[in-house]
Amino acid sequence: MNPDTPLQLLGGITAREFLRDYWQKKPLLIRQAIPDFESPIDADELAGLALEEEVESRLIIENGERPWELRRGPFAEDEFSKLPERDWTLLVQAVDQFVPEVSELLENFRFLPSWRIDDVMISYAAPGGSVGPHFDNYDVFLLQGHGKRNWKIGQMCNTESPLLAHADLRILAEFEATDEWVLEPGDMLYLPPRLAHCGVAVDDCMTYSVGFRAPSAAEVLTHFTDFLSQFLSDEERYTDADAVPTADPHQIQRDALDRLKGLLAEHMSDERLLLTWFGQFMTEPRYPELVVGPEEVEEEDFMNELEQGAILIRNPSARLAWSEVDDDLLLFASGQSRYLPGKLRELLKMICAADALHADNLGEWLKDEDGRGLLCELVKQGSLGFADE
Repeated sequence: MNPDTPLQLLGGITAREFLRDYWQKKPLLIRQAIPDFESPIDADELAGLALEEEVESRLIIENGERPWELRRGPFAEDEFSKLPERDWTLLVQAVDQFVPEVSELLENFRFLPSWRIDDVMISYAAPGGSVGPHFDNYDVFLLQGHGKRNWKIGQMCNTESPLLAHADLRILAEFEATDEWVLEPGDMLYLPPRLAHCGVAVDDCMTYSVGFRAPSAAEVLTHFTDFLSQFLSDEERYTDADAVPTADPHQIQRDALDRLKGLLAEHMSDERLLLTWFGQFMTEPRYPELVVGPEEVEEEDFMNELEQGAILIRNPSARLAWSEVDDDLLLFASGQSRYLPGKLRELLKMICAADALHADNLGEWLKDEDGRGLLCELVKQGSLGFADE
């Protein structure tokens, strides 16, 4: 994608202009970002997903058994018929992993790294339905899919912003609206992190929320150090072979802190390990249990399938990315990683980007031992699978 080509999705500005002027800086309202948009899933189908055990879903009822009552799915089929006529919202996470037509919407956002995109959440709201004024710690695009929703945006927030006393929802106690719009199907609102916002359904409506992964500093430190500890022996410890006599045996002196910083820096600055951890962390699937491959796949059987016209597709729950390390390549697949020779660059790009892989587009790669082995391993791992399965 040419970063200097004006995009309808961004209201006629280029990806470069959007990233420079809006991304993580200020909101952007785009009328008819996707002209004549028709939701590929209706309210009944969304409710049907919320019945499934493997799907994450929530109901928020503003005036339920208590203010802003939260119920978690999966739900019983008759539960929806018992809801009030207005002021409630159903939210279903990661619909893109269960409905291919929803997943296809993400192709519109390929001006951003695919490994940053988290999922597409879809909400259905009865008239007046809302989840209250709140803020997110990540970027989000809010695409109106059906009906109308009134959106208000307000102040920038942080961890000090006062919240209502609620065990599960982070609803702002104070909301200072600065702008207000009504969005119709095809309209979209981009919001940067920590900007207060509140959406209220004007009528029965559905909203698509494209959210992005943004690990906190606490997550990075916790998960990376856990990962790093796998490679450290018990013999690596704090040492002070250069110690000199101390005037006060109770004082922790500066030289001790310098030794400690040196011990940490030696390992924390290992770029190969940092990249390996980061790629694995950012490609971990939301539902790991859905990325399950066959127990065993023989390469000969795998090749026969392809030669007979079989088509490989990505598991909807799989996440793929790649990077360069010196002359090698590093493939990240659903929370795992593998070093590969540099000659497989174009194959890696195809695996990550193509909608389908088959004998025609794989071509000469099927004659390459490393290429065949990689494809077979991805099927075993579950990130790729045959379309008829």
